[in-house]
Amino acid sequence: MTVFAGQGDARRSMALLWRGGEQPEEVRPGPKPALSVDVIVEAAIEVADREGMAALSMRKVGERLGRTGMALYTYVPNKGELIDLMYDRVLAELPTKYDVSAGWRPAVASWAGHTLDFYLRHPWVLQVSQARPVLGPNEFAALESVVAILRGTGLGPRRTRGVVALLFDFVRGAARTVTESRLAPSATGVSDEEWWRTRSHLLEEVAPGFAERYPMVAWVESQDDEAGEDDTFTMGLNVLLDGLEATIAKG
Repeated sequence: MTVFAGQGDARRSMALLWRGGEQPEEVRPGPKPALSVDVIVEAAIEVADREGMAALSMRKVGERLGRTGMALYTYVPNKGELIDLMYDRVLAELPTKYDVSAGWRPAVASWAGHTLDFYLRHPWVLQVSQARPVLGPNEFAALESVVAILRGTGLGPRRTRGVVALLFDFVRGAARTVTESRLAPSATGVSDEEWWRTRSHLLEEVAPGFAERYPMVAWVESQDDEAGEDDTFTMGLNVLLDGLEATIAKG
């Protein structure tokens, strides 16, 4: 499921994203909490964190707040605007400054680790397409932080844009793989161990001589080092940063 940002009314979406102050709260008697844009967005994030993007609806958010879905439309025009606000809100969790006194490389590694953890906390964010940015303040702040790290490398704007895109693609891809791996057992009712055990046995049965047919695959799988999620991520990041270091050295 891929969600494209900016599907709501452009003027209203941008006004909500960049609003200087919160809209007045809805004054209602009784124990129900007062509604506001922030309250609705926080409730929507909780729904998406717990149940996934597919479960998100104005009705579901309203139920979480003890209201009808219709009661939310006074504050947020539609689900499209709500997703934009959710996405930009959670991005505020990311650090906005990194220490570059030890150089750009450890700072990028720190940024990558924080960003990976962020995606794993909010896996629904991975379903928001990067093709069209939300253009909210926290999205720009997140971009500013990584560009600030790379500014001292001497790369020009065009190359820096390419590096930033590569870094985000790498981290998002790693986060997506980890998220899907964690989701698979509950979604399918079959553990990873059982899935691999069953199919490994069947592969030997239906594909005799597998190693001779696919010698490179057999070679790369010959050493089972049981690398964990963190090891795989760190190894890939280091290879990427080695390449970036070589690019910087060439000038």
